[in-house]
Amino acid sequence: MTSELFSPLLLRSGQVLANRIGKASMEENMAGDGQVPGKQIFTLYRRWAEGGAGLLITGNVMVHAEALTAPSGIVLDAHSPLKPFTEWAKVGKSGGGSMWMQINHPGRQVPSGMPGVVWGPSHIGVNLGRHSKRFGRPTAMTAQQIDDTVTRFVVTAHRAEKAGFDGVEIHAAHGYLLSQFLSPLVNRRTDRWGGTLQNRARMLLDIVQAVRAAVSPSFAVAVKLNSADFQRGGFDADDARQVIEMLEPLGVDLVELSGGSYESPAMTGRPADESTRAREAYFLDLAKTLVKRGPVPLMLTGGITQRYSAERVLDSGVAMVGMGTALTLTPDLPHRWRNQHEADRLMEPVTWSDKALASAASMARVRHQMRRLARGRKTNPDTNPAIALLSERRKQRKALRTYRSWLSEERSTTG
Repeated sequence: MTSELFSPLLLRSGQVLANRIGKASMEENMAGDGQVPGKQIFTLYRRWAEGGAGLLITGNVMVHAEALTAPSGIVLDAHSPLKPFTEWAKVGKSGGGSMWMQINHPGRQVPSGMPGVVWGPSHIGVNLGRHSKRFGRPTAMTAQQIDDTVTRFVVTAHRAEKAGFDGVEIHAAHGYLLSQFLSPLVNRRTDRWGGTLQNRARMLLDIVQAVRAAVSPSFAVAVKLNSADFQRGGFDADDARQVIEMLEPLGVDLVELSGGSYESPAMTGRPADESTRAREAYFLDLAKTLVKRGPVPLMLTGGITQRYSAERVLDSGVAMVGMGTALTLTPDLPHRWRNQHEADRLMEPVTWSDKALASAASMARVRHQMRRLARGRKTNPDTNPAIALLSERRKQRKALRTYRSWLSEERSTTG
């Protein structure tokens, strides 16, 4: 008998995913010259495509060249050459799975020292205690900037389809711009984008509606949403339920549930304080509630490493299992599960007392594994997190010089 894990999933757009295992988005920070994907990215995604997942979702692709989460981020805007993206889509689909592009704007989550803009719904910066200076101070967006950003998402989605991707995932989680608008802690606006949840969700809903209208009916449109921000007084499980109800009539194919932000990094397994740790069950508990209430298929991401856990998620009624770190360590894990095998080794969590630093080290260590795969090497789960973090910071300093030069040239060319 075939496990439900390996049964196809028919989406509202008519697209069929080959199985219920999805590679969740993880920011690669491997852009080549011109902030586009290059040879390393292609090698990495070929490894994942050969691994047997029914869906691959790219790391963050930025819709605004002047607003990146890191200087080595990938940008797809109106001026980007399409050929590298066409190659990326082709490689991602080479194993028979679907390939979606995650599209995003960082809002206020931009490292300090970066050229460009730091925007948010309000003037409230990222609060990481003594690490707060790592991020730029945001300015509240004007109505025109909001409208222009909606257009940027549409342009990126349209060009992603043109490049051969099967769909896009609009990122409204993890404390990025759309998540910031949803959060009552960050969004203190008093105009049509602030106050009530309907107003705070307006930008996301406008983007989804405009993207759906700009792409083919068979092109998938998904949303990544926090089940909760894991911050007292922030976006919570009931808010998530209501937003999904708002998204349903707009033709969304899939909602991926995750949680947390840079301030409370539940997505790396480390909420901001111990009192919120038990609430991480919201990732699955909320999904169980939503499955009973609405027709939008859900994908659940966060900490799934074994086939037993994946099947338990599907048994709850969730449509797709999303995995990040597990597929970085073992890119052929779906094939292994099909043959009743598991991953050889797992990566131990980073348990430093400084939670902001621990989260950064966790992400750096995952990206270190991606770089190993991109060079055709085996992964090493025992990589020292401190060494990975230091190596990452050196790479980012070098990338910043390249990005600065490119952006300056880009601005002068596009006027």
